[in-house]
Amino acid sequence: MSESFELDFNRSERLGFPEVIYGASKSLPVLIEILQSYQSKGLNALATKVQPDKGVALKSQFEGSLYDDISGVFALREPNAPDSPSNEVALLSAGTSDAFVVNEAFYTLQFLGCHAARYNDIGIAGIHRLLSKVDELKKYKVLIVVAGFEGALPTAVGGLLPQPIIAVPASVGYGVSENGAVALNTMLSSCANGITVVNIDNGYGAAMAAYRILQRTA
Repeated sequence: MSESFELDFNRSERLGFPEVIYGASKSLPVLIEILQSYQSKGLNALATKVQPDKGVALKSQFEGSLYDDISGVFALREPNAPDSPSNEVALLSAGTSDAFVVNEAFYTLQFLGCHAARYNDIGIAGIHRLLSKVDELKKYKVLIVVAGFEGALPTAVGGLLPQPIIAVPASVGYGVSENGAVALNTMLSSCANGITVVNIDNGYGAAMAAYRILQRTA
């Protein structure tokens, strides 16, 4: 292993979940070296924000691996959903344009062995779509809510449902909304009580927050 890297193989023992690799700023040779270290120990590994050219190369390098080109998630072995759904996490998104954030959270939760269900395109521009799902959403333990533009969906969800809500602003929208700052500020100033907000496009961070909640309430 290169001297500039020291992998945290003991994180699962300390915290109950493994280290996840941030792939965007790492070169392909470095990613291969890191992943081979996990593979040599018989461990699965997850990398986020992996660009398409690196993702395709990694997929061909590691047999049986997963690369999701929508979110940039790469896994050494394709994560398997639990055999029986346990209604742990619901992922709600305002529109299909938010899929890159939703998928990052979804595959992170699968990697951690959590069941997650995706509810796409239920933004408040057509609020009837959210209202028709309220009774169904009540069965989940944690809700992750992703929205771009003005980012109002988590507030609407927070006014309708009692579970822990983790809001994720997405860098989606026209003009001033495009980089996600408007959605972030909306979520941070939400009048719905007790919403947790993670950084822009941070589906991974939202998944980890949900996982911590689930682990402590199990």
